[in-house]
Amino acid sequence: MSRDAAVAAAMAYYDRGGFREELARHVAIRTESQRDDRSDELARYVEAMRAVLEPMGFGCEVLANPASGGGPFLYAERIEGPELLTAFSYGHGDVIHGQDGQWSNGRSPWALGVEGERWYGRGTADNKGQHLINMRALGALLASRGRLGFNARILIEMGEEVGSPGLRALCARHRDRFQADVLIASDGPRFKAGQPTLFLGARGALNFDLIVDLREGGHHSGNWGGLLANPGIVLANALASIASAEGEVLVRDLVPEALPESVRQALAGLELDRHEGDPEIDPDWGEPGLAPVERLYGWNTFEVLAFTTGNPERPVNAIPPRASAHCQIRFVAGRDPETFLPALRAHLDARGFTRVGIERSPKGFFPATRLDPASKWPRWAAASIERTTGKQPAVLPNFGGSLPNDVFSDVLGLPTLWVPHSYPGCSQHAPDEHLLGPVAREGLALMAGLFWDLAENAPER
Repeated sequence: MSRDAAVAAAMAYYDRGGFREELARHVAIRTESQRDDRSDELARYVEAMRAVLEPMGFGCEVLANPASGGGPFLYAERIEGPELLTAFSYGHGDVIHGQDGQWSNGRSPWALGVEGERWYGRGTADNKGQHLINMRALGALLASRGRLGFNARILIEMGEEVGSPGLRALCARHRDRFQADVLIASDGPRFKAGQPTLFLGARGALNFDLIVDLREGGHHSGNWGGLLANPGIVLANALASIASAEGEVLVRDLVPEALPESVRQALAGLELDRHEGDPEIDPDWGEPGLAPVERLYGWNTFEVLAFTTGNPERPVNAIPPRASAHCQIRFVAGRDPETFLPALRAHLDARGFTRVGIERSPKGFFPATRLDPASKWPRWAAASIERTTGKQPAVLPNFGGSLPNDVFSDVLGLPTLWVPHSYPGCSQHAPDEHLLGPVAREGLALMAGLFWDLAENAPER
């Protein structure tokens, strides 16, 4: 059998309705990990994945979560020979709240609804549809070759939407068992709906609070105005020293020293699409001298996510005692994030803002990861995708958001390739989440081609 036959078999699975029927069954499982009463549904989805993988010759095992109260993990492997290359894959079967009653046109988040190219349902894009595409592409390869031609290990977690509790500890515990040569997985959106995409890591995030706490209680502005420092004004000026009015980060220890040339080349010529409902991009916002796509995928940003002083709902004529801002640094690989808050402390102190406290948030931290776009695995994967689709894929050094990619790159030591099958306008984490049918069909095809090439034409180990 040929590569073309494997690709055709993957598309035939879509064309005869197999993918739609199977995805509908998985969407109906209400795997809301943010709810405490969904443990039975999480376990039911694990069994649904076992039913997909075991007929394909995978041995499956449910692994207990090292984190107390965390959801289960399903580990599956098909080992065809110790001399063969091993691919590791990952997906998450949990979803955010269904938001029942908020979907338009009476849609249910738990019933797959197909309207034109859009396939509506919670988890269609994030992430049930995406890892099902990859599993069925493996199935098409088996049907065409009778074997994979490589070893495959798959991990499905049920807690990504609540911060992946236990994932790092699990992979550290099973590091030897999970050994592989490369991670090939799917999550997040394509760069554009019609352009296959490969991203090689994820931006990190560090959340923290800036706090000015000057005294007990408010004091009448008529009696004390001009005598008491206003914490809102102190904090506003401190923030203005961190970022300019145009969003440029002024604390240069918080941003990369430069945009790496391999990243610049990978992003060259890419232009962001605007989808219905998207805001207009502010062309002059952020780091000067960078294109919008470079600012999104190649640079660090400082964001103020919330700012409070006094009582915004019921203002009174009193100088408030306290002000706080919840802030975030989105960052790419290249600088140690543990240096960010000390650098910020030194910056504020040097400018007289000693009364501004910094408190790191106990949640909201993700490390940044990035595989060099010029290295062998991205070049191999991009060539394979282009061979199948006839389209040059967008190669993004990292995803703009955050994923637990550091577990695979740092703990397991794997080069990481993410091939997303969604798109920016999919309404992920919102009512009316949907997958695009044509993207799913193309995803099945390009993944079948990618897995064929992994067996026949992979980079040297």
